[in-house]
Amino acid sequence: MVSFTSLLIKLQLLIVMISKSELKSPIINIEAVAQFKLMQSILLSLPFLTIRGVSPLLAASLIHAAVDEVLQIDFTEFKKQSGETEEEGDEERFTLLDGDSLQRCFFNKLWDVCFEWKKQLPPLRPLKRFLLVSIHAIRNTRRKMEDRHVLLPEFNQLFGLSDDIDRAYFAVFDGHGGVDAANYSATHLHVNVGLHEEVVKNPAEALKCSFQKTDEMFLFKAKRERLRSGTTGVSALIVGNKLHIAWLGDSQVMLVRQGKAVTLMEPHKPEREDEKARIEALGGCVTYMDCWRVNGTLAVSRAIGDLYQKPYISGDADGDSFELTGSEDYLLLACDGFFDAIKPYEVVDLVLDHLMQTKGVGLKAAERLVAAAKENGSSDNITVLVVFLRDPQDILADCLRDPKSLGAGEDKNCSLKEPASETPH
Repeated sequence: MVSFTSLLIKLQLLIVMISKSELKSPIINIEAVAQFKLMQSILLSLPFLTIRGVSPLLAASLIHAAVDEVLQIDFTEFKKQSGETEEEGDEERFTLLDGDSLQRCFFNKLWDVCFEWKKQLPPLRPLKRFLLVSIHAIRNTRRKMEDRHVLLPEFNQLFGLSDDIDRAYFAVFDGHGGVDAANYSATHLHVNVGLHEEVVKNPAEALKCSFQKTDEMFLFKAKRERLRSGTTGVSALIVGNKLHIAWLGDSQVMLVRQGKAVTLMEPHKPEREDEKARIEALGGCVTYMDCWRVNGTLAVSRAIGDLYQKPYISGDADGDSFELTGSEDYLLLACDGFFDAIKPYEVVDLVLDHLMQTKGVGLKAAERLVAAAKENGSSDNITVLVVFLRDPQDILADCLRDPKSLGAGEDKNCSLKEPASETPH
């Protein structure tokens, strides 16, 4: 239950917002608004299910079935009001739904589904791929914790994708100037991915486009509520034997394969030549003030939010896709508070040392990595999410069997793009 529990803890603000009916959307279609509200409010049902010992797989399936039932009804009875935005010349409209009434309806449907499934449980298909998640996050010496993370190994069940392809979603967000943008992204990005029309046929496009969609949605909210915050973000969507990644800013994702760190991406920093040229072409500037900054303020060049720094701070995500052959050890997503203190090749040694000390138990690997970053001088918020793609005991056994073959080092990402192995896994 680790993934659902941690997701619930990190999204408490969302629950408060829903209960006060404060969630607004620029989408005029009332069914679309209701669908978003329902997909967000599913988190409220998690305690109801988890305290009864319901597994994450079953919980996600129950929740989706209940949402499906609610989506069949007429939502006009939940409509509170419709109005124009306050800004002059802005003709966008928004729809408000009565969150309390919609939640009661949802929980009634959830109860009905639980009752029906108790009579006859539908077949549930767990992931075929091995996944073990280790997550650890600390505020460190900062005044506030502005990092957020999401882990959804039960992506298929949550969004009702019933084909024979495994899907799992992971993300880390590093907020700045407040926590609003990070909270919003951790709540909405995976919903945008799951509801994207191309999520099945072109998941890479769905993931990348969902960053831009989330940015547009948050900017609408930020404009109305005068929010100044922003957030970097990195996400990974595993679909069958392919890994799709997308990112904005300097949070990063890396892969370790056969004991070697594999570079997957280049973070968006103002000192990058292409980023500097883009910013200057728009009339902005990149200056050095203890580090390179956009217009003398932000140390990242792309992010969700940052209303008053658009378009210099771009909401356009980069993305990439890679074949997974079964030789990959684990995936790691983390904020810059980690990567500023720990080099990718050091991750390999730290995780391996941890596995040796714990005799192959990987659940606290992220905790070890966070501690190492703090010891190396990081004072920032630190979030580390490790997704083991092989059993940690097998990783350790391979190392003990042939230590030289798993020497720490850095590999190139090009080898990941070779055709996938035909061996089924």
